[in-house]
Amino acid sequence: MPKKIRELKAMLLKAGCISEPGKGSHTKWKHPLINRKIVLSGKDKADAKRYQEKEVMQLLIDIREAQL
Repeated sequence: MPKKIRELKAMLLKAGCISEPGKGSHTKWKHPLINRKIVLSGKDKADAKRYQEKEVMQLLIDIREAQL
């Protein structure tokens, strides 16, 4: 069962990521320790695409490694 976009955003916020507005339903996410951004598109109630879940999970792993 895919996660919802709002669940991915909540995970990013909890990890300390900062949201920047984008065009339409797009939001850019970055973390102060990581020099890279990811873009999430879609409304909060929509199912996330598999690649979006992978990008978020990889960013969370990178954040965890950078904090060690």
